[in-house]
Amino acid sequence: MTSTLSRACLIGLMSAGFLSGCATSDSAAVYSKSQMRQAQTVQFGTVLSVQNVKMEGDNNELLTLGGAALGGLAGSNVGGGKGQAAGAIVGALAGGFGTQAAQRAMTKNALEITVKLDSGRTVSIVQEADIPFVVNQRVKLLSGGGNDRVVPY
Repeated sequence: MTSTLSRACLIGLMSAGFLSGCATSDSAAVYSKSQMRQAQTVQFGTVLSVQNVKMEGDNNELLTLGGAALGGLAGSNVGGGKGQAAGAIVGALAGGFGTQAAQRAMTKNALEITVKLDSGRTVSIVQEADIPFVVNQRVKLLSGGGNDRVVPY
């Protein structure tokens, strides 16, 4: 039983490590490696409104797999023989589904920023709430590679 507990702890630590390594940012100030050295279109505009919103968490398949593995290990300690196998299956399902639900529940504070571009077009961008914006502030809208972001001018 000590060996099973040690394995469960090791898998849990590995899952936490993978989660932190796979975390992505929705910040306007953070660029992914693939966005480096890529030209972006720049448009200027003025902030019309700023709304506080919440971003729903993403599913990380690796973390879900880790939750299923931990659930399976925990469930395999229930009963003996065929009951042990059934416990492992039920534990794996519960661990996987529970991990997915927990990930979706992890929300981030975000801003919905509505910008009136100098071209006359109005756009709204949702991004992480790590850069403050105020109404009537001049901003740049950066677009490229399927990513848009609002940054102070």
